Amino acid sequence: MKKTLFLLFFFAPLLVFSQAKLEKLMEERQALHQQWQNSESKKSGIFGNRTKKDMVETNNWMERIINKDNQIMDELKMLSEIEKTEITYEKNDYKFISRKQEREIATLKRALQEKEQNIEERKSNNRTYEWTSFIFFLSTVGLGYMYWKKVIKKPKISINSRL
Repeated sequence: MKKTLFLLFFFAPLLVFSQAKLEKLMEERQALHQQWQNSESKKSGIFGNRTKKDMVETNNWMERIINKDNQIMDELKMLSEIEKTEITYEKNDYKFISRKQEREIATLKRALQEKEQNIEERKSNNRTYEWTSFIFFLSTVGLGYMYWKKVIKKPKISINSRL
């Protein structure tokens, strides 16, 4: 993130400067084009024809326009490279962010899996406790019944039977 901000602050003035330079070059080219049109309409020869000097001057203006066009193309290439560099850095930043989030998601999934495993273990322990309690209850009831049957239902010996 810091890298992106650094690049933004580094390239932003360059981009603005390049845009201003490009506009200036376009204005200069427009002026050269206007001068070329003036030289194209210039006819200083006999009978209103163009002379060799007029044609050489027109060609010189055309060369200047071509040179200016080349400067403009170089400036456009530089702007394109700056934009490509910015896009590359942004892409790398997004890749870093997505990888970081994937790691965090994996960590959270592991933590969730551990919690679910703990819950299952607790459920298992609770079931074991429930079954133990149930068996203890049944054995207590069974032993109580046997005791009741033995002690309370004991046949009573009558006095008459002894005599």
